[in-house]
Amino acid sequence: MSGAAPAPATTPAVPGAPEGASEPTVARLLVWRHGRTEWNARGRFQGQLDPPLDGTGRRQAARAATALAAAVGPDALVVSSDLDRARATAEALADELGTSVRVDPRLREHGLGSWEGLTREDVARDLPEQYADWMAGRPVRGRGGEDPAEVARRALAALADLPEAPVAVVVTHGGTGGRLVEALLGLGPEHRRVFGPLGNCAWTELAFQGTRWRVLRHNASADPSGDPPGGVRRSGTDSGPDVAEAAGVADGPVTGRPVAAGATPEEGAPAVPGAPTDADAAL
Repeated sequence: MSGAAPAPATTPAVPGAPEGASEPTVARLLVWRHGRTEWNARGRFQGQLDPPLDGTGRRQAARAATALAAAVGPDALVVSSDLDRARATAEALADELGTSVRVDPRLREHGLGSWEGLTREDVARDLPEQYADWMAGRPVRGRGGEDPAEVARRALAALADLPEAPVAVVVTHGGTGGRLVEALLGLGPEHRRVFGPLGNCAWTELAFQGTRWRVLRHNASADPSGDPPGGVRRSGTDSGPDVAEAAGVADGPVTGRPVAAGATPEEGAPAVPGAPTDADAAL
């Protein structure tokens, strides 16, 4: 008795790899958020509007570039969102490495529709139902802009088009960086925001091992507070181990401070009453 031929085996899609490939072209990845802008300091949603780095942001980028250049080496690929705040951050690293920046608009920030240019306080006061959706991590009804899943798709497509390199530094934004990391790890909408938000000029480091991506560090930065000059710190929480420690990585100083980004849905109230909030950190 003859039966239908078995269906050919298919290779599961690997997030960030070219279509049909069993592994990505870059096996070590640093997802680096841009330095601070004045709008970050004031808690104003940027989305795809294009305010530049402020003085603090430029200093953050220069300090982080020195630490990253030593960590990734001269053969690293530097790829950036086309928005000015990300490109300026990327150029600081490219200058340290003696290379150029590969610019890709697919890495730009999550489009926020009618919220762009508003502060958190504006949205909470004038659009309370939308604000409640955002605080709860639900889709924001009536705001316009992009769906989080589309942000993840375009960022993954940008990775899939990278040439082969030992390591890539992807310079992007708070919302896009968060969705990209979640997508690389195969986390669905129910796991959105399982990682705390990236602070300005902080990064998540991932490595492709076996058949999947693994987080090695989260919210690493070159913040000098309490660390050796040029050292890399990893932000955890006040009450639990750092993500990198949970992954078995313990090769550098670790602090227990939360991200110095003001109030976000992940963090709760500001650590200092009245401190400005970084709206884009928690998209």
